[in-house]
Amino acid sequence: MDCGGMLTRGEFVGSLDCGTTSVRFIIFDRYANVVAQHQLEFPQYYPEPGWHDHDPLEILSHAHRCIDETTSLLEAAGWTSDSVRVIGITNQRETTVAWSKGTGEPLCRAIVWDDARTKNTVKHFEHKLETVGIRDSPDYDSTAQRQREGSNGGVWRKGVEALRCITGLPLSTYFSAIKLRWMIDHIPSVTHAHDTDDLQFGTVESWLLYNLTGRAVSVCEVSNASRTLLMNIRTLQWDPALLEFFGLRESILPKIVSTSEVYGCIASGSLKGVPVGGLVGDQQGALVGNRCLRKGEAKCTYGTGAFLLFNTGEEIVESSHGLLSTVAYQAGPNAKPVYALEGSTSVAGSAITWLRDRMKFIKSAKEVNALAASVPSTGGVYFVTAFSGLLAPYWDPGAAGMLIGLSQYTTPAHICRATLEANAFSTRAIIESMKRDSGVQLRHLKVDGGMTNGDLAMSILADLGGFSVVRPEMREATALGSAIMAGAAIRLFGWDLERPETLSEVNTAGSREFMPTMMDGEREEKWTKWQRAVERCKGWDEGVDEDGDS
Repeated sequence: MDCGGMLTRGEFVGSLDCGTTSVRFIIFDRYANVVAQHQLEFPQYYPEPGWHDHDPLEILSHAHRCIDETTSLLEAAGWTSDSVRVIGITNQRETTVAWSKGTGEPLCRAIVWDDARTKNTVKHFEHKLETVGIRDSPDYDSTAQRQREGSNGGVWRKGVEALRCITGLPLSTYFSAIKLRWMIDHIPSVTHAHDTDDLQFGTVESWLLYNLTGRAVSVCEVSNASRTLLMNIRTLQWDPALLEFFGLRESILPKIVSTSEVYGCIASGSLKGVPVGGLVGDQQGALVGNRCLRKGEAKCTYGTGAFLLFNTGEEIVESSHGLLSTVAYQAGPNAKPVYALEGSTSVAGSAITWLRDRMKFIKSAKEVNALAASVPSTGGVYFVTAFSGLLAPYWDPGAAGMLIGLSQYTTPAHICRATLEANAFSTRAIIESMKRDSGVQLRHLKVDGGMTNGDLAMSILADLGGFSVVRPEMREATALGSAIMAGAAIRLFGWDLERPETLSEVNTAGSREFMPTMMDGEREEKWTKWQRAVERCKGWDEGVDEDGDS
């Protein structure tokens, strides 16, 4: 509407950002200034220790509300709703949604990316990898196939590297195929839907786009697909050998699409008719939002967990030090993929939430920096925040969270400071692995996410990491990344992902750089002690089954 000519039509791009704990819709201008936004938290479900569920319908309803509320704020600011030319979607990755093809309704709650219930499922497939292996298909291009130099296919390859060479990923509770297999094995409605070919699998961006387009579009974006353990990282297609290995029907899978193209239009609501032009996993979105578009650039996003991505260009760097090879983005259907090395930890900001909600040390998350700053050190306390095992570079689902070095001297302030140090040590562990894999010594780390708002947290990260930390003024990098992808799909503002210079005016407002001040000897002593703590917490839950029995 134009309200009698009182509203002005502009040119903006929107981003629907569905994270682990909230949904938000942000409207940006061409410079990445936020024009309007609205955010809503949605419920978290923890039905058993180590389990974490979401309700897909609650996520969807929050998405609709955020879009409508933000559009109302846009109009209240004097702009017409059709000023939003295109939107992108960015999402929590690996979270697994199963719904009925016939009804379009969810068959169960979604299993969240950090859920650890699938430990026994992982053990089952580890055994299968060692004893049976994966059959190489003659109709796809894999490293293993090329190494055979003329084999006619049908070869069985065993061991964890057989999976990694196709997907770039290790076998872990983290990835979607394991969660989907658990659903099929344990939830009767999903079992029946799979057996009767009524099952539709998707990651969160698949679920949102399917519904926003009036259940007209069923796709999975390539950076999300690369996190499922079902996609060949070289062909960017679902791999028949992987489907056979996990016992899944190909018909349950959506079509894989690029990160930047028009997939369809919003079917109803305040932005009806607006195209959706960008889909991207949240961490790859933050890589783009931080404009790490050239080989050798890296960022770390500190949200619920911490996610560090290192751009490796068109080259797939196969890690031998516990990292993942993943698709960063594909700038269009005919564009070559850009790859990244990634290291992730499942606990970063969620440790601050734990201090607030469970330990009651603080009343709000922002208080953690002030309390931690009230003491000059941790008083010898080290915290390994392995609440649901350890991800990169350790990959130990049996690890347990541990506070060590406690004494009668210890106060909540020391534990708060140890929590901030744990985040820095976890980041350094990933960067050390990246250095060994790539041969590149990281000098600057770009950061974003809620945890980066604390100056003390960033100073500790620089000190314990031994590198400078660059924090931009506008830190909504995840949402901005999907907005850039959407804008580039229709060449809004002349944006072109394959020509980074076209984004030279995006998010250029002032940033702050935190430099390390700690002496090298102190840094290395603390690093050595934290590594000792990690070794002590490993394997704590080994031999415990899903019912908690030894």
